[in-house]
Amino acid sequence: MDKMLKITWARSTIGHCKTQRATIRSLGLKKLNQTVIKKDTPQIRGMISRVQHLVTVEEV
Repeated sequence: MDKMLKITWARSTIGHCKTQRATIRSLGLKKLNQTVIKKDTPQIRGMISRVQHLVTVEEV
């Protein structure tokens, strides 16, 4: 079974660059405090590292 990550959008993207906003969208997050569950892949880990100051991550 694959590891899963629980990603919660914790801080607003106001004042941050467009690429960080786009990364939040590509993770499937549309509203602040929304949570999504994604597979733990290198691509997802890379996206999380780009916006680690805006999200909280837990392993499920």
